[in-house]
Amino acid sequence: MSADAFVHPDEIRSMFSSAMSDMYRAEVPQYGTLMELVSDINQEKLAADADLRDGLVHNDELDRIDLERHGAIRLGKPEELFNMRRLFAVMGMHPVGYYDLSVAGVPVHSTAFRPIDDEALRRNPFRVFTSLLRLELIEDEDLRTEAEAILANREIFTPNALKLIYLAEKNGGLDRVQAEQFVTEALETFRWHSDATVSLETYQKLHDAHRLIADVVCFKGPHINHLTPRTLDIDAVQRDMPKRGISPKAIVEGPPSRNCPILLRQTSFKALEEQVYFVGDHPKGTAGTHTARFGEIEQRGIALTAEGRKLYDGLLASVRHAVQVSAGGSNARDYETELAERFAAFPDDYETLRVEKLAFFRYSVTKAGKNAAGNVDLGASVNDLVDQGYLRADPIVYEDFLPVSAAGIFQSNLGSDEQKNYVEQSNQDVFEKCLGAAVADELALYAAHQQASLDQAFAVLGIQKNVA
Repeated sequence: MSADAFVHPDEIRSMFSSAMSDMYRAEVPQYGTLMELVSDINQEKLAADADLRDGLVHNDELDRIDLERHGAIRLGKPEELFNMRRLFAVMGMHPVGYYDLSVAGVPVHSTAFRPIDDEALRRNPFRVFTSLLRLELIEDEDLRTEAEAILANREIFTPNALKLIYLAEKNGGLDRVQAEQFVTEALETFRWHSDATVSLETYQKLHDAHRLIADVVCFKGPHINHLTPRTLDIDAVQRDMPKRGISPKAIVEGPPSRNCPILLRQTSFKALEEQVYFVGDHPKGTAGTHTARFGEIEQRGIALTAEGRKLYDGLLASVRHAVQVSAGGSNARDYETELAERFAAFPDDYETLRVEKLAFFRYSVTKAGKNAAGNVDLGASVNDLVDQGYLRADPIVYEDFLPVSAAGIFQSNLGSDEQKNYVEQSNQDVFEKCLGAAVADELALYAAHQQASLDQAFAVLGIQKNVA
């Protein structure tokens, strides 16, 4: 079959993310309310901040804001992670980054499946934070063996989904009919099922070991736990959620509010308590409840370089050392005050971030630069070209995640009593073996995007440079 007959992976990704959003809206009514709130605040922010709007338009990123979502799933065994990588590859999504959440009391390690090139990100930056349960962290050997046996007996992908994944790999893509079938079949993996696969007794034992373990092991598949829209003003969302009948978590995870947003800020509302039927003597099973799925909102800022991340991580660690925040956030005000005070040490203007190489930027040639093309000083540095008005520098959006923030969201929605202390055992090699591929280095991707923009700009200006 000709490649021209195949549906582009970017289009399949958009089809899938739209279908998932419709499904999740039907399953979690508050998601619809949240989407309306985020849309209203984004429109207000764009109307009030002309520079922000101009930057988004200039970089062809305005349209992606309304499309942007990230989901989160939790898998139970290596084969599930291996096939999930294959499923996401059909949609042009690749594993980026390795996150060890066990250091924060959550027995998983994770990656983010997402598009990696600029054009794909502009079309639809849909991403799914995907975690693999670390059964070796279950201390009770008998319980660990029982959990392994339960997981061994489940198949989270439909036969047709696996068949279509194979066809995409074999033929190099899917035609229109196959793509539509793929979206329908793939969606089943992420659907909520109220029927558990275990008895209430088994569920309770796994729940007592860790609520997340019960969430992964006791159900037919990795129901989507949240579907997160991107806001341009997370503080406004946090403030206005109660006005829409939504109760937010006590603190916003990540850096404090800034003039120049960096990395990622996230908040959420409490997980739903949902009706579940456990395996039992009654035809419908034993009635009970399960708490797992919740609402989340994020604000994305500029991607930081290795030096920027070192400064960020150090400041955040100092805050958390100074203020021990409970999962319930009883001293949230102390934490937020400490956070703001300590992060005063992090430069809060784009020019300083750029000159000190703390963040990544996308460069483009200005009108003045185009007029001067061919007559530019060949020895001029990037800083010189910016100062002369020949180059424009715009923030590169951070497309990835923060392990401490992810763990904070997990813990907030698992309950204030949920604190486990696992020995630090970051094991990227094992994770990648289960995945069947290496995860991409997020910093290398951002550096490549920045360098590509410089190379293109230099070509327009008629100069040759090799500048990192």
